[in-house]
Amino acid sequence: MTARSIRGAAAAAAAVVLAAGAAACSKPAGGGSADGVKDSLVVGIANEPETLSPLLGYGKDGNSKIFDGLLSRDADMKLRPALAASLPKVTDDGRTYTFALRHGVKFSDGKPFTAEDVVFTYRTILDEKTNNANKGELDAVDKVTARGDDTVVFSLKYPYAPFAERTVLPIVPEHAAKGQDVNTGAFNTKPIGTGPYLLTGWSKGEKLTFKANPDYWGGEPKVKKLTMAIIKDDDVRATRLRSGDLDGAILPPNLVKGFKGDGSKTTITAKTTDFRGVTLPTANKVTGDTAVRRALDLAVDRDAMIKSLLEGAGRAGYGPVPTDSAWFAKGTERPYDPEKAKKLLDDAGWKPGGDGIREKDGERAEFTLWFPAGDKLRQEHALAFASDAKKIGIRAKVQSGTWEVIEPRMKDDAVLAGGGNPADPDFDLYNLLHSSLALDGFNNMAAYKNPEVDKALEEGRRSGDKAARKAAYDKIQHALADDPGYVFLTHVDHLYVMKDDWKDLTTQVEPHDHGLGAGPWWNVEDWQPKK
Repeated sequence: MTARSIRGAAAAAAAVVLAAGAAACSKPAGGGSADGVKDSLVVGIANEPETLSPLLGYGKDGNSKIFDGLLSRDADMKLRPALAASLPKVTDDGRTYTFALRHGVKFSDGKPFTAEDVVFTYRTILDEKTNNANKGELDAVDKVTARGDDTVVFSLKYPYAPFAERTVLPIVPEHAAKGQDVNTGAFNTKPIGTGPYLLTGWSKGEKLTFKANPDYWGGEPKVKKLTMAIIKDDDVRATRLRSGDLDGAILPPNLVKGFKGDGSKTTITAKTTDFRGVTLPTANKVTGDTAVRRALDLAVDRDAMIKSLLEGAGRAGYGPVPTDSAWFAKGTERPYDPEKAKKLLDDAGWKPGGDGIREKDGERAEFTLWFPAGDKLRQEHALAFASDAKKIGIRAKVQSGTWEVIEPRMKDDAVLAGGGNPADPDFDLYNLLHSSLALDGFNNMAAYKNPEVDKALEEGRRSGDKAARKAAYDKIQHALADDPGYVFLTHVDHLYVMKDDWKDLTTQVEPHDHGLGAGPWWNVEDWQPKK
């Protein structure tokens, strides 16, 4: 299908969905209170959570709206107290974290929040029976204990430098979640928390609705009703925003342009650690060849992708760590050098065939590259990568599918992957590269294996010395330049178009996962309406 026919099909789908949405909606977005002050918000997001239970991973990076963590992050990504009364006291050479808890906090059902709820939350997540794919992020935790109702102590197996960053994880009420199957129980869809909002409805695949918690310890939010509309298709999201059905939405750069002349709306750009890259499966005879991996890394024109795909809203990507991060290893930038890429392939015995595709020992230099259906930005990255690869004699056959289709094929097929967490380099690098996590869900999707990298990853997460950690992460980034397990392409800025109805909207540095917790509405509970 051509790009024009793809756009045409999307536009037709947008019209159908818009018509259905208009029939279903009793009134458009932008409701107000009796005194005329705006007090409701409807935003369009692309991704829907699988669960609303923190025990299964919901809200693990903060801003969950229904829940609070011990700590939270401000606009500058600095940790601040939330359910904790202050930042933790760290003793025992970084192995013990003691949190004093905030007094007077209640869950939305009126029951008091205590230290036992914190203990229950962390112990349940770490229980082998709990199906939480992120429990490895708490690997350092040895035990969690309560000292009375208002103090919690975490004892670590080793001095895990970024542990405090992990305590933005939402806290669950033991009295509400205990005694049911953690993986399938009612709490997963009917949560109770201490957060600024209460869930009022969840229509799977359509929307989540919330109302302000009148007893929130931080003060009742001015936005009384919050709706998160789940709209996977970018074009449909833009159409509904234009029609007034939405107050705001996340959009790709090419659709943001269409709102530039609209004086009633404003565009907000969020810096991110959100990367796009291609996995290079080690089991595949083509992508498992180091010469092919290095050649592909040199063949991609990252600057052209930023200009044409991102409209300038992003940066070249050379690894999970963005180039503007203090943790980035300077000197690991890879040039666009297709001629050097061709020479690497020539020297390794990959010779051009009759149709221009290289061959070696009877093996054609081709492989399948998957992207998730409906994600136009990944599709565009995949097609641009395939175009660059073809210029050096390698064929990447681009296909789309659901994650259910893609995941079983990751061992042998490449995937246009995304990821990124700004809180600490360990959060990305370890899950992406450590050999022990090869093909563990969506961890280490390339089954990358490098003993020196494994060693440096362990050093980086166990050291409490920032200089030593920086040296370890530099070593990893240099190893990726020499032996790429992925071809990193770009780091993508997130763009939001919002009705200009609220004061002083801000963004944080955002992770790959964006939706309920990331966006200008990361702190919607603090918003003030314009008069």
